[in-house]
Amino acid sequence: MSKVIEISDSQFENEVIKENQTVLSYFWASWCGPCRLVSPSINWVAENYHDRLKVVKLEVDASPDSVALCKVEGVPAFRIFKQGKIVASYEGAIGKDKLKEFVDTSI
Repeated sequence: MSKVIEISDSQFENEVIKENQTVLSYFWASWCGPCRLVSPSINWVAENYHDRLKVVKLEVDASPDSVALCKVEGVPAFRIFKQGKIVASYEGAIGKDKLKEFVDTSI
């Protein structure tokens, strides 16, 4: 079972902004080819970092408020939150090693 939590705009404040744990927010779209390539790496991060990082994913078309709040301009997109603030951002396809490095330098 995946440790990635699927959320939408209505859950964003409670699941991300008010969360005490560091959160990786993954923005994706069903029509996005690179998103399908990144998904296994997102699942890997959720499995291997679950003790220190919460991983959520938001479908961009269904979550316009969160997309605007996080200034997402393209997908896939990644935002790392600590205490309700964005501390790291990345947009575009990313390999597992680079994603691991992005997470490691941000948590």
